[in-house]
Amino acid sequence: MPNNLALGKEQLWSRRQLIKLGLGGTGLAGAAALWQMANFQSKAIVKVPPTEIAASEGVTQPMKMLRNFDYGTLKHENGRTIREFSLTAGTSVIELNSAVSYNIWDLNGHIPGPTLRVKQGERVRILFLNKAGHSHSLHFHGVHSSDMDGIRPVSNGSATIYEFDAEPYGVHLYHCHIEPVTRHIAKGLYGMFIIDPPKPRPPADEIVLVMAGYDVNDDSRNEYYAFNGLPHHYMHHPIRIYKDQLIRLYVLNIIEYDPAVTFHLHANFFDVYRSGMTMTPSEKTDVITMGVAERHILEFSFRYPGKYMFHPHQDAIAENGCMGVFEVINS
Repeated sequence: MPNNLALGKEQLWSRRQLIKLGLGGTGLAGAAALWQMANFQSKAIVKVPPTEIAASEGVTQPMKMLRNFDYGTLKHENGRTIREFSLTAGTSVIELNSAVSYNIWDLNGHIPGPTLRVKQGERVRILFLNKAGHSHSLHFHGVHSSDMDGIRPVSNGSATIYEFDAEPYGVHLYHCHIEPVTRHIAKGLYGMFIIDPPKPRPPADEIVLVMAGYDVNDDSRNEYYAFNGLPHHYMHHPIRIYKDQLIRLYVLNIIEYDPAVTFHLHANFFDVYRSGMTMTPSEKTDVITMGVAERHILEFSFRYPGKYMFHPHQDAIAENGCMGVFEVINS
């Protein structure tokens, strides 16, 4: 694969047409869904409460993002299976509250970007198109060669391809790596990248929570904070989970300008799988400290129905948007 191949417009449209026609590799119809069913076959016993997704969520889709994993498209090329994803950087305006709007850079029209999910050892291909008005890139955490590291700028209107083998298994992330990196991440160019282990984890209701901040007046300090893009959303719209069912949280801290935050769960304790790179928990606690870009798998279940808060234990961060509620219901 060429070194971060920057495609010209004619080449780009040619490539996109090939993808649309299914000629850029033999597409496997429904392969992502089939792989998900096969890889997590035992999870048929997991019950997930119905979730109401507001049509007005727009760029920020907190309720949809909770359990929405992008498995890409499977293709066969030269005798090898490739899992392919398409990510486009763009610009959007989001409403942080009834009085504050904020200009962001988005990925596929959303903030955070899609939660990409693959299996360890799979060949991964990322088609990245930049339509966001500035030079951007995508840097994936994990193991890969230097020419796939995503530190070279992709100019506005251009595209590039990142391709590598998915390793090691764990909870990783991807983000723009163009200077000033802090600003490019804080403005929205980030997402979670999950590499599943060869042997699936036990059945669980799996939920994604990404903590981020918003510096709306460019003073290098955050005025608002959020889980999955929108301040206070899970306070007004609690996350419904079933009593006595294992919950697996994929938690990422991508709050720039604050050196570290904590994650705290009320009235319970969780098992910690640090960076998701182990099948055995390292500890049990109800609060964990996370630096910028740190991420973990946290597992727990609730034995009593009711509403239980979760939030960073830094009160100013929680009170300014990074706070939510689990609503535990009987199955």
